Amino acid sequence: MTISPDSVIYFYLGPFPVNATLLFTWIVMGVLVLSSWLVTRTISSDLPISPWQNFLEITVSAIQRQIKEVSNQEARHYIPFIGTLFLFVLTSNVLSVFPGFSPPTGSFSTTVALAICVFIAVPIFGVASKGWSAYLQAYIKPTFIMLPFNIIGEISRTLALAVRLYGNMMSGTVIVAILLGVVPLFFPVVMHVLGLLTGVIQAYIFSILAIVYIASASKSAQRNNRQSTTE
Repeated sequence: MTISPDSVIYFYLGPFPVNATLLFTWIVMGVLVLSSWLVTRTISSDLPISPWQNFLEITVSAIQRQIKEVSNQEARHYIPFIGTLFLFVLTSNVLSVFPGFSPPTGSFSTTVALAICVFIAVPIFGVASKGWSAYLQAYIKPTFIMLPFNIIGEISRTLALAVRLYGNMMSGTVIVAILLGVVPLFFPVVMHVLGLLTGVIQAYIFSILAIVYIASASKSAQRNNRQSTTE
């Protein structure tokens, strides 16, 4: 039993090893790209619409609604990034139902990479909303003594984001593998279904935390803009 798909090497591209994490990440990206192309190539504004277009519109609307409810801001600015994060994590976890598929989210390197994407996105959205001066001033409020603590807080929550997703996905995979060896019939199937449900929940939680972090970096500017408009 392997703890991480990083340790499983399938082949080499020159001097570079291609492990299970890379291979299954490419598979997930391929599934997302192919699915997106198949669904969007027949999009039409005329009725009746195809079932796939209806499913796409429901998915996008649900993501927009969640972003709006959590951030209390316009979802259109965030949906490309948050939607991509959610669909990648969700697809990775859902595909784990296929035998032999190791979800990339079961690798700490993948979860760290996703968390770093959020870490980079926070200042990008914050600066785009507030501007450089107002965003950087938030790190020294109410006093400049808070600067190192705010920086440590940014780093620690990024690490927590990566560890939370990795820990939940790895633990589910390990438990199912152990049960398959001990009780190889009905009980592991139930645990596998529960693991799949956990994967869906983890995709949701990861995306919600990402929008919370991003929204908190740009919320002040949005509030100030609304106040100035009201006045």
